[in-house]
Amino acid sequence: MLVGVPKEIKNHEYRVGLTPGNVRQLVAHGHQVIVQRGAGTAIGLTDELYTAAGATLVDEPQEIFARAEMIVKVKEPQPHECCMLRPGQILFTYLHLAPDPEQTRLLQQSGAVCIAYETVTDRNGGLPLLAPMSEVAGRMSIQAGAHCLEKSYGGIGILLGGVPGTPPAKVAVIGGGVVGTNAARMAIGLEAYVTVLDKSLDRLRQLDMQFGRRLNTVYSNDETVEQAVLEADLVIGAVLVPGASAPKVVSREMVRRMKPGSVLVDVAIDQGGCFETSHATTHDNPTYVVDGVIHYCVANMPGAVARTSTFALNNATAPFVLALADKGWRTALTDDVHLLNGLNVFEGRLTHPGLAHLGDVVPAGTAIGA
Repeated sequence: MLVGVPKEIKNHEYRVGLTPGNVRQLVAHGHQVIVQRGAGTAIGLTDELYTAAGATLVDEPQEIFARAEMIVKVKEPQPHECCMLRPGQILFTYLHLAPDPEQTRLLQQSGAVCIAYETVTDRNGGLPLLAPMSEVAGRMSIQAGAHCLEKSYGGIGILLGGVPGTPPAKVAVIGGGVVGTNAARMAIGLEAYVTVLDKSLDRLRQLDMQFGRRLNTVYSNDETVEQAVLEADLVIGAVLVPGASAPKVVSREMVRRMKPGSVLVDVAIDQGGCFETSHATTHDNPTYVVDGVIHYCVANMPGAVARTSTFALNNATAPFVLALADKGWRTALTDDVHLLNGLNVFEGRLTHPGLAHLGDVVPAGTAIGA
């Protein structure tokens, strides 16, 4: 198979779909790989490393989209990239279609086989290709929130851990999954007063066992969320419904009543955000203020630590990329129900239940058998 890796073009996005090591693995299996010149240069993955791994460098993304049988990316294709896709071509990347009807429509029109990292599953019910970036984003959310709390960034001017004689900041983490766990871990490490809210008692028990008395665990409902948000200096939104839009757990009215200078970090922004006042921002202009509350809603947070993120993501995607290349998409998806769960768009049809609000969803298994 001819596999193509274009350079990412989203704002301050320096990650790359394949590392030279994974290119070398594909070449060893008899596949060809074309990589856009400069795709990994910003994070130290030079063109020379790709050439040494067996890739062929090309200058323009148009050539990659025109020639490759499979496109491997990191972020969702931008509109003009969607227009370069063709029927039967495989697109393997993060898509986050639920809050993005324009991208969904363009991918449907392309006729491509679109497989989303974020809905591939594993035998334990986890999301193995989302987890590495969730780990990164969860840890980064505390860094970002801590900066935003500084007075020079518009915050109330509080140090997360305080110092002897002064109280620490109060951090509320809404959602106890991978993002929430990693956010809590970082906040605890900085000696903040941390509360995690979740609707799963089993998950709260696991967090209690992991962190003990350093962490407060609270069952999530309207009342407890409101109390935690109004008391918090920093709120991390870490709510996920796989493949679907994130629920709005913090209302505009709640934001209006928060402490002036407090901070909201919406890690769920890729799926539409879990605060009513959220809208996507970029690394160039990461924050805005609503009712005196700082909002950090960067839609590609892990892109800020692009080298770490690239290797973490490639560690997870490598076996799936190899399976698609070795077997072709039809056999690979038929053989692996977890990869099949990643299928979001097939021959113009939507195949993931989380996209039902965007149109009729054809069960993925039916689509493949058609």
